[in-house]
Amino acid sequence: MAEKININQQIRSPKLRVINSLGDNLGVITREEALAHAKSVGLDLIEVSPNAEPPVARITDYGKYMFELSKKQKEVKAKAHITETKNIQISVAIGEHDIMIKAKQAAEWIKEGHRVKIEMQLKGRTKYMDEKFLKERMDRIMAVIPAEYKIAEPLKKIPKSMMIVIEKAK
Repeated sequence: MAEKININQQIRSPKLRVINSLGDNLGVITREEALAHAKSVGLDLIEVSPNAEPPVARITDYGKYMFELSKKQKEVKAKAHITETKNIQISVAIGEHDIMIKAKQAAEWIKEGHRVKIEMQLKGRTKYMDEKFLKERMDRIMAVIPAEYKIAEPLKKIPKSMMIVIEKAK
């Protein structure tokens, strides 16, 4: 938990908007009244929104509140999908069967929601080949990828390779 949660005597604001344990709004009351109300029902006064005007406090059990808060954070974390950029490396002289295997792998990654960087290695004399020819080689692999995709970063030539980045089409 990044920020500290103020409870009971730690709350410094003189006036609070208070919500009772049933979820009903008790209105804006003084801190002392809120603490007395919380004590009378045997629960804690927890500042849930310290930056509001006036701050919002809830009358509830502190342990239960912290448990629900951590449960919500775990849910948010579970729903978050982290996308990675996966790499596929090919050469200019790649065979047809190898192209099919690499295209199938790229399609799987795209379906999972990852970005795929297809990089054609240019070694030795291949660095000086006609750019149009190299582009046709790259288009050959792009044509056989069996998933719907869009180009995230266009084809570009860097000193030792040619690369393109694709991602799932929305």
